[in-house]
Amino acid sequence: MTAATPDAPLWQPSPERIEAAAVTRFQSWAASRFGAPAEGGYEALHRWSVDELDTFWQAVAEWFDIRFSRPYESVLGDRTMPGATWFPGATLNYAEHALRTAENPARADSPALLYVDETHTQVPISWAELRRQVGALAAELRALGVTPGDRVSGYLPNIPQAVVAFLATAAVGGVWTSCAPDFGARSVLDRFQQIEPVVLFTVDGYRYGGKEHDRTETVAELRRELPTLRAVVHIPLLGTDAPEGALAWAALTSADTEPVFEQVPFDHPLWVLYSSGTTGLPKAIVQSQGGILLEHFKQLGLHCDLGPEDRFFWYTSTGWMMWNFLVSGLLTGTTVVLYDGSPGHPDVSAQWRIAEQTGATLYGTSAAYVMACRKADIHPGRDFDLSRVQCVATTGSPLPPDGFRWLHDEVAEDLWIASVSGGTDVCSCFAGAVPTLPVHIGELQAPCLGTDLQSWDPAGKPLTDEVGELVVTNPLPSMPIRFWNDPDGSRYHDSYFDMYPGVWRHGDWITITDHGSVIIHGRSDSTLNRQGVRMGSADIYEAVERLPEIRESLVIGLEEPDGGYWMPLFVHLAEGATLDDDLRAAIKATIRENLSPRHVPDEVIEVPAIPHTLTGKRIEVPVKRLLQGTELAKAVNPGSVDNLDLLHFYAELAANRRR
Repeated sequence: MTAATPDAPLWQPSPERIEAAAVTRFQSWAASRFGAPAEGGYEALHRWSVDELDTFWQAVAEWFDIRFSRPYESVLGDRTMPGATWFPGATLNYAEHALRTAENPARADSPALLYVDETHTQVPISWAELRRQVGALAAELRALGVTPGDRVSGYLPNIPQAVVAFLATAAVGGVWTSCAPDFGARSVLDRFQQIEPVVLFTVDGYRYGGKEHDRTETVAELRRELPTLRAVVHIPLLGTDAPEGALAWAALTSADTEPVFEQVPFDHPLWVLYSSGTTGLPKAIVQSQGGILLEHFKQLGLHCDLGPEDRFFWYTSTGWMMWNFLVSGLLTGTTVVLYDGSPGHPDVSAQWRIAEQTGATLYGTSAAYVMACRKADIHPGRDFDLSRVQCVATTGSPLPPDGFRWLHDEVAEDLWIASVSGGTDVCSCFAGAVPTLPVHIGELQAPCLGTDLQSWDPAGKPLTDEVGELVVTNPLPSMPIRFWNDPDGSRYHDSYFDMYPGVWRHGDWITITDHGSVIIHGRSDSTLNRQGVRMGSADIYEAVERLPEIRESLVIGLEEPDGGYWMPLFVHLAEGATLDDDLRAAIKATIRENLSPRHVPDEVIEVPAIPHTLTGKRIEVPVKRLLQGTELAKAVNPGSVDNLDLLHFYAELAANRRR
């Protein structure tokens, strides 16, 4: 095997794979039906999809046979951002489309869901059974008085009951929202109190890392602090009886009831997702039934190339947007794999074992997990039968170049590696997977269809092969219809449209290369800026964490009152490692050689661990604020951090520096 050169792709799809891809068939069909370019491959199709935005999304709706119970008046009414209106006049229902495969007698008894827990026992739920449970529960929700627009919440792990509860909520026109049961009461209340749910689905506890975690006290606190609840539904994951006043899950899902799908306007709210909310309350992001339906059909059916023969596994929890994205695999008739448990139990190979056992064809995970596997020196391709895995996708943070090489070398040489990037804000990807394009090391394959993705300088000038702000200059259907409790829209506007009026600024640094791929450099709101040169923190993490002694790192750039600039690198060491002069020198040499002298930190400081949001992202901005002297209570929302005690270290460091 020859290593890929900087200009040569790491992976190239075969002509047969390109011909068989859904996006190829879509392009040919859209060329004859809508005037899309028949030649020029993906690049030409993408250009058409943003130049002819209305026509492209009409084509998506027809290609995926969207059932509009009332037809739309136009594709895009007002295209102003924020506030673009999609398919005005149309009515539909997301859950109806998610369960459509159950109508096919040939598929009704095949698995819609495959549930796996830490025992690695597989439990299949057929399309017919999923549809029956959703029908039964939707009828019970209506009997409880749930009407379109009412909020229904889930304090649930990644289990089939969570999928049923979500789909039943969508079927009645309710608005779904969920948190994982490893969230503490304060974190959950910071989210759920904003949206005032009328029903709460909850477990008695969960299993993680080989242990049972009781949640009965937390549930009791949620019930006390959510006065709008009309009903609480108990799911006995640990086998306990329903507490007083709670309804039993089994009783609500036992009937054989045909589901009734409330036909709602295209922009009717489907769910509420939450930003990490590291400072202040999390933003309660509302996305629409129709917008998510179209965006996820496009993303899963064209970009991920999923269909009825596929099995879709993404390691996630119900507190992360990737759970919502995973469940939408049902739209394409795909079997969705739900794994509930620790990503590394009983050992770091756990996720690969699940991919093998479930026959996953698309396996999604975090870049951090890939790099942990690399450091642990495991060999998935040798130790597991991963022959069905066509694509490994990563998100959460940019996949470093060494991660691409490791997947290629240790999983399969003919492996489609899809590093993708988007956000909770749109519950989708701005750039990432394209089955017909080559994969270059360290790069996302291309901007997604219908996504007018650009890199801009501070003056709003587009850049190529230079680092700039990630912007989207035309609306997407899954952009938020609003934030909850933001009556004048000011918080929504200020979150994305403050820097460039009328243009979505996401808050990432990106480079769009001359061959059309995308490189993510990290968050622009925690930018490193030395001597006027902007640097991405992700580039430094990638270099430093190659060293076996470094488990994880965090870099912060601080503008000082005297005009100076202090850039410390915090390192969490691997077990047995010592931060001595030799290791400090090795860290600085690695950064200098792989990046530049400008990237070398002023200090390397050992920390007990790196703080993260509840969804696993490194916390850069609150740490920066702490180092600038902001009080802990004002620098961070305590309910958004995985280990609040870690932040005291940075607060004390800041206090000592000021003395």
